[in-house]
Amino acid sequence: MELTRSLVESRAREYREREPLYAVEEENLETLPAAFESGEYGRRDAAWVVRWYYRRFLGDYPDDERRDAEERFWTNDFEAVRDAISDAVNANDAAAGIDSLTELEAVDVPVASAFCMFIDPEKYVVVGPREWSTLRDADELSHSYPDSPSVSQYESYLERCRSLADRFDCDLWTLYRALWRLSD
Repeated sequence: MELTRSLVESRAREYREREPLYAVEEENLETLPAAFESGEYGRRDAAWVVRWYYRRFLGDYPDDERRDAEERFWTNDFEAVRDAISDAVNANDAAAGIDSLTELEAVDVPVASAFCMFIDPEKYVVVGPREWSTLRDADELSHSYPDSPSVSQYESYLERCRSLADRFDCDLWTLYRALWRLSD
């Protein structure tokens, strides 16, 4: 498969039309970045990001693992959550943001990448097996999705996504939506 601008545009439109979480994702992409930056958010807002990461798979993610991660996230002291998000908001690069977020219970690199996307969707995009596999199938990444991506693997993925977004003259959210639909 070859990724092209027209393919990315058409699959991103298809995502908007067919994915059941699109409306709530759009709403949170509009509100969470400012809320996270200002600190004007509650525990449920932060927990929503964790829920979204797993629930976007619409049942394709093992329910017991999803439920366990969601429950473990709630065990974090809310001040620790606020500190980690604040550190990620103020981070100079992806590695620093990811490192602060992964200090939290139930937040690994992929979930941290979801937080980064909702902190600043112009700079970051979520990583997961579907998006990674699409890029691999398009010969944009050389390795299969790692069982547990490292920070440096996320940075490589992110740089590839940024490069593709520049090439196709789109934002990272549009690229994400296309990659998700192409993996279907």
